[in-house]
Amino acid sequence: MTIYSDIPARRARQLAGDVWLVLWSILWIWAAVRLHELIMNLATPGLAIADGATALAGSISSAGDSISQVPLVGDTLGSPFAGMSDAAMSIADAGQATADAVGLLARFLSIALAVLAIMSFAVFWVPIRISFARRATAARQFVDENEDLDLFALRAMARQPLHVLARISSDPAGAWRRRDQQVITALAALELREEGIRVPSFVE
Repeated sequence: MTIYSDIPARRARQLAGDVWLVLWSILWIWAAVRLHELIMNLATPGLAIADGATALAGSISSAGDSISQVPLVGDTLGSPFAGMSDAAMSIADAGQATADAVGLLARFLSIALAVLAIMSFAVFWVPIRISFARRATAARQFVDENEDLDLFALRAMARQPLHVLARISSDPAGAWRRRDQQVITALAALELREEGIRVPSFVE
């Protein structure tokens, strides 16, 4: 597969575009990570509440278990502690739910930022690169001997502006019919250059 042009200037532009896409992607991935970290700071209070309430619920439950062991009145005295422990756990669950919601928001926003930013450049650059690779690869498959240049010479006469053809020959069609190899090569070179390929070295 032909990925880069044989033409130095065009190859340089392609390399610059590919490098920029990589750098652009790295930049926005870094920005997305930083955004995730910043948003996750908002989860700290929720996590603190969850940890504190869980610890409080454990302490209350332990106290309730101890009081429940008191003969005769233990169960009566211990029941309020069970209620307080359940209330503390509800607070802990609410704090954890808040932290989870912040975490989900952080993941969504950071991924959305990275994807949208990267796609803003990749959405038009990647199709250009894929299109070039397909055309250049197909064109190179057709060029393996002098006779194959006829195809590209014919394409040039059909597609190139007349003033461009006139610079090569005053009668390009006649030169092609006379099998003028110099004109055929020059015409083919026009088309091959557009596909990012040089005229092969076997051409005399």
